[in-house]
Amino acid sequence: MDFNANHFSLFDLPPTFRVDLALLDRRYLEMQSKVHPDRFASAGEAEKRLSLQWATRVNEAYQTLRKPLARARYLLHLAAYDLGSENNALMPADFLVEQMEWREAVAEARAAGDHHELERLHHRLQREMRERHEEIAVLLDDRPDLEQAADRVRRLMFLEKLLADIDDAIAACEE
Repeated sequence: MDFNANHFSLFDLPPTFRVDLALLDRRYLEMQSKVHPDRFASAGEAEKRLSLQWATRVNEAYQTLRKPLARARYLLHLAAYDLGSENNALMPADFLVEQMEWREAVAEARAAGDHHELERLHHRLQREMRERHEEIAVLLDDRPDLEQAADRVRRLMFLEKLLADIDDAIAACEE
C-alpha cells in the first residue's frame, strides 16, 4: 500500500464524483480487515504504529469519499482548483437572498415550535441538495467544468450548514 496514493486509488476506484457506495463500503471493510490495529496486537511497536497510521488513513479516505460534499471538495483539490470557499463575495446575490429566506423560515418555525414545518423544510432542502449533487456530478464527471463545479460546491456548503441548523431546530422542538 502506498501512503501517497489518493483516496480513490487507495480503494481502487475511479476518481469521479459518482461513486459506487456499495463497492466503496466493501473495499473499506477489506482494507480495515488488513490494517486494523487489533490484527497487530502481538506485533512489534513499529508494526503497531504503522497499522494505526494505515487505519487512520483508510478511515479518513473513506469518510471523504462517502460524503458527497467532501468528495466534491477532494476532487477539486486533486485537480488543484482553489475552491475559494472563504470568500462569500463569490456567491451570487440571488443565492445569498435565498439563503436568508431559508434561515428566516427556519427561525420562524423554530420559534413557533412548528415541528411539521421544520420537517417540511428539511425534506425540501434534501431534494435541493440531491439536485446539487447531480449538477456537481455532471460538472465533474460528464463535462468537466471546474469553475462551475466549484460554484455548486460552495452553494452545497451553505446548504449542508442550513440542513444542520434545521436538524438542530427539529431536535430542539422534540425536547
